[in-house]
Amino acid sequence: MESFLQIAPHSLAIVLSRVGAGEALGGRVSESDEFPRHHTGYEIFADFKAENTQHHVWNQRITEAVSETFFLGWIDEHVLLIQGKEDHLEVLREGWMRRSLNPPRGFTIKYLAAVKEKLGCISLGIGLE
Repeated sequence: MESFLQIAPHSLAIVLSRVGAGEALGGRVSESDEFPRHHTGYEIFADFKAENTQHHVWNQRITEAVSETFFLGWIDEHVLLIQGKEDHLEVLREGWMRRSLNPPRGFTIKYLAAVKEKLGCISLGIGLE
């Protein structure tokens, strides 16, 4: 088995996919329904936090877990890197598996991954490790 080194302990990569406005809104689009234009990865992270803290009053575990995470980075225009306590990251993994974790507006969550390094190359350990 190949060995990997985790380069950012207690971190999680959220792999996103952009959604077209018409597709995300069921084909109906008005000027007020347009998705925000994010300029930085941090803005996408802030929107991710807002979507999961304001809309999860019924799920306090997700609200607490998301509010305790920190922005690590934004890679290749679709990978949001976050960091937090391992138990909070586990709540996010469970929330994603149960389809109760909300993506930032204008995106869908393709999958969650662990961030690992092998021979100097960063790779995403796909899955819910």
